[in-house]
Amino acid sequence: MAVNLRSPLEVFSIFKLTTRERWDIGTPLIMATLSAIGIAFIYSAQFSTSASSWIMQGAWLALGAMVYVVVSLIDYRFWLSVNHLFYGLCLILLVLVLIPGVGTNAYGAQRWLRIGPVGFQPSDPAKAAVLLMTASILMREKVGGVFQSLGVLGKLALAVGIPIFLILLQPDLKSFIVLPPMVFSMLYVSRLSTRFFVAALGAFAVLIGIIAWDSARYINFMEENNYSFVRDKGEYEPHSLLPFHDYQRNRIISFTNPDKIDPMGISWNQRQSLISVGSGGLLGKGWTEGTQAQLGYLPRAVAHNDFIFSVIAEEKGLLGSLTVLSLFGLMLFNGIRIAGLARDSFGTLLALGVTVLFAVHVFVNIAMTIGLVPITGIPLPFISYGGSFVLSCCLLQGLVQSVYRFRKDFT
Repeated sequence: MAVNLRSPLEVFSIFKLTTRERWDIGTPLIMATLSAIGIAFIYSAQFSTSASSWIMQGAWLALGAMVYVVVSLIDYRFWLSVNHLFYGLCLILLVLVLIPGVGTNAYGAQRWLRIGPVGFQPSDPAKAAVLLMTASILMREKVGGVFQSLGVLGKLALAVGIPIFLILLQPDLKSFIVLPPMVFSMLYVSRLSTRFFVAALGAFAVLIGIIAWDSARYINFMEENNYSFVRDKGEYEPHSLLPFHDYQRNRIISFTNPDKIDPMGISWNQRQSLISVGSGGLLGKGWTEGTQAQLGYLPRAVAHNDFIFSVIAEEKGLLGSLTVLSLFGLMLFNGIRIAGLARDSFGTLLALGVTVLFAVHVFVNIAMTIGLVPITGIPLPFISYGGSFVLSCCLLQGLVQSVYRFRKDFT
């Protein structure tokens, strides 16, 4: 079935509020509930300080709500007309953040652009740009024979590889982690050859092997030179085959071989997170009564963002944790449902890509706090503190709402 590509002006002609039954109210209600939980526990995580991050989070969420409504009111096929412009703009931002004096360097990484007092991470809108470009390529190109598949994969490798390369230069491992699963899920529903996925799985296994080998060499290097694993020496990086900093290798080693890492050093956050989650019990210690965050054992610099789930688990226990997980489960289920309801491949790819992206964020963040995966600093959607991340989440969910609203207008 052919897709009727509309010009931006034609698409904006349906930039209007339609009947109430054309809106999916489930996801917005879940988003509002998760956002309220986020504000409450950001406040709790900083209760013993004078910080007012919860107020800023509320302001970002209010702005995000407007972004969500605006994107929802635009026919999702509009992005077919402008996705190259949006993609190009995001690439420019990813380049700008790497320029000394333009991007802000913090903790050994250059990930932020600042306009006055406001800062944002270009990697957040870049996720949406990769999503739109991937969906556009797969919708326009026919995936069939070997040569057709290779042609599509070549275009995708270029479109996805450039932003990933720029993201790794920052370095921003957490943003890199979520992109491959999203792209592979979109390739899967595009009925690409099974051989490709078998080859990709083999390549992934080889990559894990290289990381393990490199980490083993790193351990030997540090021990031979009597270096401490606590601080980033930076001595090993020129000898490595991988674009990792020493502190990133330390995080991997703290997960796979914690005895090698000083518990007061790089593994401190995860150890304190495990204590927080484990001490919550069934009902928790009560809101603002969690000792790990209040006493600073779970560092205040991360308790309200990367480790916000630990605060929830300690203060609201197993029941509170399951409530949050259930809300995310409903959101993800609804995203899959909307992907199935879409009348064209572009809508299906958008809804599915967003859903997988959120699923990776939720899984990795929560798994990180309970010790199932190494620490990556990946945030929890709508709950973790963060301005540009909140806006990108609202934009992405707005695209899903648009797919639901305009699916019946497809011709």
